Amino acid sequence: MSALTIQSDGLGYGGQTVLGPFRLDIQPGEHLILLGKSGCGKSTLLNHIYTENRDECALIPQGLGLVDRLSVFHNIYMGRLSRHSVFHNLRNLVVPAEARVAEILPLLERLGLSDKCFSAVADLSGGQQQRVAVARALYQGASVLLADEPVSALDGPEADRVMSLLSEHFASAVITLHDVERALRYGQRIIAIQDGALVLDEPAARLSVSALNAFY
Repeated sequence: MSALTIQSDGLGYGGQTVLGPFRLDIQPGEHLILLGKSGCGKSTLLNHIYTENRDECALIPQGLGLVDRLSVFHNIYMGRLSRHSVFHNLRNLVVPAEARVAEILPLLERLGLSDKCFSAVADLSGGQQQRVAVARALYQGASVLLADEPVSALDGPEADRVMSLLSEHFASAVITLHDVERALRYGQRIIAIQDGALVLDEPAARLSVSALNAFY
């Protein structure tokens, strides 16, 4: 990927500005963690980055964006819909292609979901659904990950396993987290949002848990 420059005079929702003006430069190979209280603008910023750079990014939204009535397989396959013809996609909806199943199963195995490939997403727990959204992002094959609290429904060891997998797979990432210890473990650069502004932008190595707790 090339460097991304994100800037705006103001971002918000419901007619209310929650963040800005700001400028954010993301260099190739950087893993950024966004921190801040709920409602401070983390999700708004993440969605803005995705809107402006959709072709380069895989998004794990906080609401996951899964289709409950479809299987795990089909939800993950949607990460590559644009790579295939309409005919192939429709045929794969009715009868999953063996080649596509062979691409997706290894991801499910790494996420502990290999037995859920053809289960309906509606039948899964919240943590399992979150891992399906992670698998879809991995399957998409984008160079940049944008993830909004991607491990919030997972316990400690499982959350760390997923974070390690995401760090390994994506060259660059912007991830929102509430867990400051995990932010320091997996982020190279930490950005904190407070009172509508980017108030901290520092390498993780220079920061401590106590310093980051000030933003919650």
